[in-house]
Amino acid sequence: MVRRATEGRPGGRTAVRGARRPELRLPALAPFDGGVLEPDGDYDGLKFRDLDLAGQDARGARFMDCALTGCALDETALGRARVLDSVLTGLRGVGTGLAEATFRDVELVDARLGGTQMHGAVLERVVVRGGKIDFLNLREARLKDVVFESCVLVEPDFAGARLERVEFTDCALKGADFGNATLADVDLRGAAPLEIARGLDRLSGAVIGTGQLLDLAPLLAAELGIRVTD
Repeated sequence: MVRRATEGRPGGRTAVRGARRPELRLPALAPFDGGVLEPDGDYDGLKFRDLDLAGQDARGARFMDCALTGCALDETALGRARVLDSVLTGLRGVGTGLAEATFRDVELVDARLGGTQMHGAVLERVVVRGGKIDFLNLREARLKDVVFESCVLVEPDFAGARLERVEFTDCALKGADFGNATLADVDLRGAAPLEIARGLDRLSGAVIGTGQLLDLAPLLAAELGIRVTD
């Protein structure tokens, strides 16, 4: 059952635990020398600016206290990479491979990505702010303390994922798949539009607003097998 925001509690809203945001203070960064990324590479305290990293193989690499700005990641292989205490700004790319990657204490700002593969990934204390991400694959991923803010998500796939303390703030959520997902303290009130293509029955643990409930009513009725007629 979808929980709806209600009055009558302290603060006037249904109790929902908010996401903890990353607190990033990057040190002085050295420029990346422009070489090729390497599998299992170790990148610490570096800035990557306006680089074409398309098609490179950095599976299993670790990025710690890094800033990536304006880089191209088309078909870049980053499976099982670890991105920690880093800021990623203006990234662009199609088919970036981030399966089973770990993002912890990360800000992703103004990204333009399509078909990003993040199935089985782990996201903790992550803010995704601005930009547009199409066909994001987060199947079987684990999201804890994640905020999607002022961004557009087109057909994101959360099937089988676990979402805990996840917020959608001033965010367009179009054609989302929550099939077999597990939700706890997921705040969908800031999603406009809120379009659920699959998994309405998995939204227990989510909070929505009254207007959103009215918008979803026909789908909820169909899910329950209720015929609505005058």
